Amino acid sequence: MTTTRQQRKGEAFRRLHKHGTFVIPNAWDAGSARVLERLGFDAIASTSSGFAFALGRPDGSVTLDEVADHARTLDEATGLPVAMDLEDGYGPTPQHAATAVRRAAEAGAVGGSIEDYDPAAGLHPRARAAEKIAAAAEAIRDLGTPFLLTARAENHLRGNPDLADTIARLQAYEAAGADVVYAPGLRTLAEIRAVCDAVSVPVNVLAPPGLTLADLAEAGVRRVSVGGRLALAAYAAMAEAATRIRDEGSFESLAVSGSFTDWF
Repeated sequence: MTTTRQQRKGEAFRRLHKHGTFVIPNAWDAGSARVLERLGFDAIASTSSGFAFALGRPDGSVTLDEVADHARTLDEATGLPVAMDLEDGYGPTPQHAATAVRRAAEAGAVGGSIEDYDPAAGLHPRARAAEKIAAAAEAIRDLGTPFLLTARAENHLRGNPDLADTIARLQAYEAAGADVVYAPGLRTLAEIRAVCDAVSVPVNVLAPPGLTLADLAEAGVRRVSVGGRLALAAYAAMAEAATRIRDEGSFESLAVSGSFTDWF
């Protein structure tokens, strides 16, 4: 059987999760994906907030159709494995989660995350969230191409920073078929180590302030993402430069160095 480009990406992505600790930075458009590839990263993830900002909208306002198109854009822009932020699966039922991972895979992604939070309904009950993970995992088994499913426990970001609840959720999602588990909002090495010790699948963390990659590796983390922070850093730099132009008539902030043509 001929090995397809997507199969090669999927196999490479799976190998990254076998040992060690790696950073998976979050791109928000084709240009940022190209830059991250040229800088030597081994895989990229999308960011729901960064993508929404690029469309001039707040986080949580994009559709599955738009995200599928975005997955195709990122995949075509880079030779790296691409994992998509699929929010809560773009609907309340397990079938919605299954459809989301299928659409992402059809667009070229080799990984994706499903979270347990809906802005309208709040945190999903653990059992219902696990049903969505199980449906997504079942859909992945029928894909015919590699795809790593990440399950996200959002409670630390949504007003319920209960570590015991986080661990119970992640254990339920692992049992439901998640390949990777992720609880954004963990802050301390003790919290992170407790999560890593409580599950047997790779753990992703959102890079916490004050901790280094070496700290996270020592705690047992396999994968580190940065969410929308790179997108925010880019927009903040642009806003600062534009503000100086407006208020001071100064263009000094536009003096940047680097061979940018090499990135594209």
